[in-house]
Amino acid sequence: MKNLYLIIALVFFSLQSYSQDDLMDILDDEVEEEIEYIIATFKSTRIINGHSIERMKKGQLDFRINHRFGQLNSGGYELWGLDNALINLSFEYGINDRIMIGFRRGTNNKVYDGSVKFSLLRQSKGKRVMPVSVSYFSDMSFKTQRGYLDLPNISDAGFDINQHRLAFTHQLLIARKFNDKLSLQLSPSFVHRNIVAPGENNDIYALGIGGRYKFIRRVAFTFEYFYTNNVTADNIYHYPLAIGFDIETGGHVFQLFVTNSRAMVEDGFLGETTGNWLDGGLYFGFNMSRVFALAGSE
Repeated sequence: MKNLYLIIALVFFSLQSYSQDDLMDILDDEVEEEIEYIIATFKSTRIINGHSIERMKKGQLDFRINHRFGQLNSGGYELWGLDNALINLSFEYGINDRIMIGFRRGTNNKVYDGSVKFSLLRQSKGKRVMPVSVSYFSDMSFKTQRGYLDLPNISDAGFDINQHRLAFTHQLLIARKFNDKLSLQLSPSFVHRNIVAPGENNDIYALGIGGRYKFIRRVAFTFEYFYTNNVTADNIYHYPLAIGFDIETGGHVFQLFVTNSRAMVEDGFLGETTGNWLDGGLYFGFNMSRVFALAGSE
């Protein structure tokens, strides 16, 4: 009788264990795998000069101060460029979690510009795998500097021909965050300038590459380079290149760098970069970003 009870108990516990395992398998099948979106590919809406795929979340405002000093090879009298400076004030706001608008004003050519950035694809893993993030960026700039149109056969009596002061930029931003340290981005770009100096092209095609490598907790190395079709052997322009560091300080992102471009708007640094890295034609600069939550995000 004891053996019978023992056999019955063993059968009961075996069936119970089997049922529990079977139930867990059923539950595992019922639970759908979630989509995990990759965040913080870059820590700012700009890599250095050019835009990154990042945008502000819904209801968030990024107030940014972009600063460029004079050329480092200007000598001790100009304190190696520190006596001269250009500034650009930027406001970028998240309409929703995919659309950001921006407005800026800079002292270089006294330019105003407005932009929009759409998040088209987001890098993800899990249920849906997307290997890259893709954003579309468009900008329109208007140069108000007196004398900007001092070109042959162009009137500049006040703002007689305002449309000549306009320039338009379109970029497709394609980025991938490989791990917690390394992110890279490609930036196919097109710029149209309504008026240019004789012999220059109104249209500029460019391909940019940029990246970020985080080597300690709050500091990352950044770089950015654009290959453009307007650089030839007989003109004064050079390919824009920038190298620097991102420093995260609470609600701020502080960027320090050197670049051969002093312009801070896309049609400027893509089409009018005159600094030469080989002869010290570099500018020290910084970008300082502060994010404000103006409305709740979803």
